[in-house]
Amino acid sequence: LLAEPRPILPDVVLPELAFMVIRELGYAPLITFLRSVLDGELPVEITLPADLERSIEIMEKYRDSRIDFVDTVIAAIAERLEIRTILTVDRRHFQIFRPKILGHFVVLP
Repeated sequence: LLAEPRPILPDVVLPELAFMVIRELGYAPLITFLRSVLDGELPVEITLPADLERSIEIMEKYRDSRIDFVDTVIAAIAERLEIRTILTVDRRHFQIFRPKILGHFVVLP
């Protein structure tokens, strides 16, 4: 999620991100990244119960598009924080989904 003044990392992204970094780059870059998270360089947003509720609503509404759980939680957190810009390597679901109050997401890169 791209917020001012810097990106926010939803907690549900960490396992997927770790898997991708290990697969593509190895453990050393992952450890460096995780230490930077612990040092506060990239704030982590914790998933709230309300985010899970909204995630279920999104999955029900967009059931036919097979939007995955992590993407629905990211969308729910973005709605709660009123963030429109999503940084992702998987653009397709965020282009389909329409947030409640924000009109549409701006998907990068």
